Amino acid sequence: MKPYNRLYSFYTQFFPPKPKNDGEPDVAIDLSGKVYIVTGSSAGIGKELARMLHKRGGKVYVAARSKEKAEKAINEIVESEKGEEKKGELVFLKLDLGDLRGVKESVDEFLGKEKRLDVLFNNAGINSGLPATELSPQGVELNLATNCLGPHLFTKLLTPILAETAKTAQPDSVRVIWLSSFGKELFAVSGTGLPIDNLDYKVPKGDDERYSNSKVGCWAQAVEFGKRHKEIVSVPVNPGNLKSDLFKDRGIGIRIVARVAGYPVKFGAATQFFAGTSGEVTREKLGRTNWVIPFGRMYRIRTDLEPAVKSKEEGGTGGTGEFWEWCEEKVAPFV
Repeated sequence: MKPYNRLYSFYTQFFPPKPKNDGEPDVAIDLSGKVYIVTGSSAGIGKELARMLHKRGGKVYVAARSKEKAEKAINEIVESEKGEEKKGELVFLKLDLGDLRGVKESVDEFLGKEKRLDVLFNNAGINSGLPATELSPQGVELNLATNCLGPHLFTKLLTPILAETAKTAQPDSVRVIWLSSFGKELFAVSGTGLPIDNLDYKVPKGDDERYSNSKVGCWAQAVEFGKRHKEIVSVPVNPGNLKSDLFKDRGIGIRIVARVAGYPVKFGAATQFFAGTSGEVTREKLGRTNWVIPFGRMYRIRTDLEPAVKSKEEGGTGGTGEFWEWCEEKVAPFV
């Protein structure tokens, strides 16, 4: 792995090498008997990821708000794989990460059906163009609520089954994937990561910065989850600049740029597939300072963010830990 270089990091993440086989993972990979949850998988990158896992024998829970859209996605995936020998199973799981009140019910539904969970892909997210004054039902800015707090609670409630699965699974194979973005590299605060004292945005911030802050938060959650649960590999991921529907709520200008400059969503799904299944991704190789970048590679985070991953007792700033505790406080009433 190359040492960190800011110019190279920018270039290689915006203009990554084309993935092998046009982003389609090796069909010889056998995921039979394994169980996955992919949040936000009724469309876009999540749908492609669900297809890749299912095609290789995995049982995939398509977690989404809309049953109608999820079932349409499931039918399309099944139809696209007619004639394939190795098929898994696709199951709808109702999940709304924007409202913490229903998350436990979704987890209980899953736990009523399964005794194992091999990988949780925290794929779902929004890029809200609404003002910071538009809040979730719990009174939190929408990007932070949906991209950070919902996944935090969902993961927290699923941690016991992940830990139990890890007892008998192959070492380093049980994982949680946290979808960050290159916005982390652009907007993260040097030394601490997140402006923890302004998460209510009393000091106003624009759309891009608020979205990017939530993605810094996803990276911080990956770091801190990994510290607390050493039996589970916790992987922060930048899936790349994609032609997805992530920008559907933004202005026409940014939607056009995303379409022109973005890569196929399949490439982003391949990046997550790599993060969730590759033997190259291990707890030791990730450490606290590496993450997965497009389209299936590991690279170091910004070096000026490394103090954030260390507690104050370790000589760091404790930045990622402070964000974790903020999330813990917000989700506590819904555990």
